[in-house]
Amino acid sequence: MTVNGIPILVVDDNPLNSKLTKLLLARNGYVVRTAGNADEALELLKTFAPRLILMDLQLPGMDGFELTRLLKRDPVLEGVVIVALTAYAMKGDEARSLEAGCDGYIAKPLDTRALPALIAHYLTRPRTGGGAP
Repeated sequence: MTVNGIPILVVDDNPLNSKLTKLLLARNGYVVRTAGNADEALELLKTFAPRLILMDLQLPGMDGFELTRLLKRDPVLEGVVIVALTAYAMKGDEARSLEAGCDGYIAKPLDTRALPALIAHYLTRPRTGGGAP
C-alpha cells in the first residue's frame, strides 16, 4: 500500500505520545495532525479530512468513547477509520471501544516498529465497528 500523503489525525492528551506517534507516521509518508482533546479534534476536523483517526480513550472533558460516537454519527466523516489507542487498557475497554464505533484497538505502549504496519492494515481492511462495513 502506498501511503504517501494519507491524512491521519491523532487525538491524544499526552503531548509526548502525540509527538512520538506523529513522528513515526510522518516518517512513513502519512500527513499527520494532532489534537489534545475532543474540542481541538472537532475544530481541526472542520479543515482537515483524515482517512484514519487514532483515538485516545482517556481524554479530558469528552472522552474518546463519546467523541467516537459523535464522529460516527457525522455523515461527512463516513468511511473514516477510527482506531482506539489507549494506555489504560482495562478489561472490557476493547469491547467498549468497538461498541462506541471504533474500527480497531491498539494498546499502549506503542510498538514503534509495528505501528506503521498496523495503520496500513486498518486502512486496507473492511470496517468492523460503528455499524455497516
